[in-house]
Amino acid sequence: MTEKRRIAILGSTGSIGTQTLDVIRQHPGHFGVSLLTANNNSGLLIKQAMEFRPDRVVICNPGKFKEVDDALRPYGTKVHAGMDAVCELVADDGTDIVVASMVGFSGLRPTLAAIRAGKTIALANKETLVAAGSVVTELAERHGVSILPVDSEHSAIFQCLLGACGNKPRKIHLTASGGPFRTWDKERIAAAGKELALQHPNWAMGAKITIDSATMMNKGFEVIEARWLFGMDPSKIHVVIHPESVVHSMVEFEDGSVIAQLGTPDMRVPIQFALSYPERLPLDSRKPDFAELGKLTFHEPDPEKFPALGLAFEASGRGGNVPCAMNAANEAAVAAYLHDRIGFYDIPRIVAQCMERIPFQDNPSIDDIFATDREAFTMAEELIEKISK
Repeated sequence: MTEKRRIAILGSTGSIGTQTLDVIRQHPGHFGVSLLTANNNSGLLIKQAMEFRPDRVVICNPGKFKEVDDALRPYGTKVHAGMDAVCELVADDGTDIVVASMVGFSGLRPTLAAIRAGKTIALANKETLVAAGSVVTELAERHGVSILPVDSEHSAIFQCLLGACGNKPRKIHLTASGGPFRTWDKERIAAAGKELALQHPNWAMGAKITIDSATMMNKGFEVIEARWLFGMDPSKIHVVIHPESVVHSMVEFEDGSVIAQLGTPDMRVPIQFALSYPERLPLDSRKPDFAELGKLTFHEPDPEKFPALGLAFEASGRGGNVPCAMNAANEAAVAAYLHDRIGFYDIPRIVAQCMERIPFQDNPSIDDIFATDREAFTMAEELIEKISK
């Protein structure tokens, strides 16, 4: 890597954002920070800006602008507020790579803005491709923009394909840890509160994605992501439970050979590869010890215990604006579950009802996507209100 790459991190105070900064911290000669954004966590945003000295920061909550501005003014960092500022600043000439790690549908607008500005996208926000895969991939192709996956599973597939010398894959095998409820029966899962659902056995993630992992909706999202990132029909994407989280995903070829990417469960590895691609840099991380590990196990997911996975396959098969409706309903339902308003299995029930009721659009525009998101979210909120009374 000959030139220092300037990184904009959307959602710098979240799990992916903080780990991205750790990667940059380890390689100050290779990476610098041009922009940091946060929604509400003003205290951590201030600390990050003091350490990494970006040109600009954005606090999306305008009520916290003064606090951030007062703290960073002595450092010469320009402070902005609101999502419109994020969308404007990702296009800045001083940025090479945009790490899209904002949580949920809110990450779509700034990602589209970055693509229109010709920025390389290191994509950690699943909802961007789930809700608007056709729009995003078409726009990226039009602007000659690379979308590099940050999810460990999609990074694994990407790395496997790099080693395949152009041979076309026959099937993708997405691995899943199975989450905290992998070994539980359905009755026990149904009674589980958020405290148990948030105890992921392998990965340290934010609350929303951890609940999505517990329902396996997260893996369903990844199926849809893989469809758009790698041009694979959903029928050729297979999900397999792999509790050890060492094999991050596999690619199968026409002769039956399978290439897999393995490593310890550390999100900094795929983050760093997206930032340094096509080069690999050293990383202070735990390396796999296969003798100590002893064995790797795999089995099929249980569709009765994890109906959300089937809903994602259904949404992907129906296409149009259905995946967007599924995503919006899931965001509303997960938020309600985290606030103790509904039960665990109410999440997929609400999602299924919204998918069925939303007016179908076969080839939605970006305006249609935003309208579907609002309509499905409102629909889900109405269903939640009925359940929680």
